[in-house]
Amino acid sequence: MSAPVRILHAHSTFDLGGKEARAVRLMNAFGGAAEHSVLTATPGAVSARAAIDGKLRVAFPQDAPLLTGRPSLARLFRLSRYLRSFDLVLTYNWGSFDAVMARHLFGGPPLVHHEDGFNEDEASELKTRRNLYRRLGLAAAHRLVVPSERLEAVARHAWGQRPERIARIPNGIATARYAAAPAEPIPGLVETPGEIVIGTVAGLRAVKNLPRLVRAFAAMQAKNARLVIVGSGPESERIAAEARARGVADRVHLPGFLAEPARWIGRFDVFALSSDSEQFPISLVEAMAAGLPAVATAVGDVPQMVSSDNRPLIVEREDEAALAAALDSLAERPDLRRAIGRANRQKAAADYDEAKMIALYARLYGEAIGRPGAFVTGLS
Repeated sequence: MSAPVRILHAHSTFDLGGKEARAVRLMNAFGGAAEHSVLTATPGAVSARAAIDGKLRVAFPQDAPLLTGRPSLARLFRLSRYLRSFDLVLTYNWGSFDAVMARHLFGGPPLVHHEDGFNEDEASELKTRRNLYRRLGLAAAHRLVVPSERLEAVARHAWGQRPERIARIPNGIATARYAAAPAEPIPGLVETPGEIVIGTVAGLRAVKNLPRLVRAFAAMQAKNARLVIVGSGPESERIAAEARARGVADRVHLPGFLAEPARWIGRFDVFALSSDSEQFPISLVEAMAAGLPAVATAVGDVPQMVSSDNRPLIVEREDEAALAAALDSLAERPDLRRAIGRANRQKAAADYDEAKMIALYARLYGEAIGRPGAFVTGLS
């Protein structure tokens, strides 16, 4: 039996967001075929470790060189020396990119870089200096992985990557788990007969623009609706303040972060997404797999992700009146909610199941280290 592959994961944070959840699913799927070390640019931001299979060998080193800071040659050289103790380096988004540059300048093991999207500082416009830094550093990557068509276009045109150096792998989940009836209530939510529950799942960050969703909710004609915003983050008070200002605080519920969405997301009647920027949001895939219709802003790959029946409910980002009207159209039509939800569930199961995603990553990582079957043991 071959020795486990030693993998270094470099993240800006390792809190349980979309990309971290995907990384954990891959770790768990690879099983004993790999050993993992996780570095973060934000000390202490490692809440996703709770989702890692306890049987795996996973370290969170405290003595590694810093991932971020002034990119001096000395710091990048120290970082490159650290990378050399691993068989494969996986870097995630801008917060880890100095590791990519260290590999480019001073060599090291095979490296695969992942880009999943942008925070509010690049939601509207990409930063020229970052584009140039990526263009230079990505020459060191075995592949650049993106989940969406839009990011693939950014990689080609803004970062100068040839198509054959880009791997587009859509995010996947265990869709069958979401098909069952929800097993748990949403803490603090009192379900009332005849009431419609509009829900979203997001990090409470500015780029998600959840005050926009609150305003659209408040503008709905239907008043038998409740808005549930699941997640945690710095925008919590701003969202609550918007609900108070719009006179709907008694119908807006913020339960905080909740683990295992398959166990409760089916409590929603409608899924809503109001972001300024997305690429391929896992929360939307989860909602689709649970059989929910979605009302969302037309950002990233969202219009292509949903079923054709759902596409009329995807609205322009700044059109809050259209967002409210789309929510109203579903609130008034339970038959329409069920029909669109069925179509979404079918599309999620066919296109976004995690078995397909895991197999693609296993093949890519195996090719990167020259051992195409390296992760078969973990997947068997």
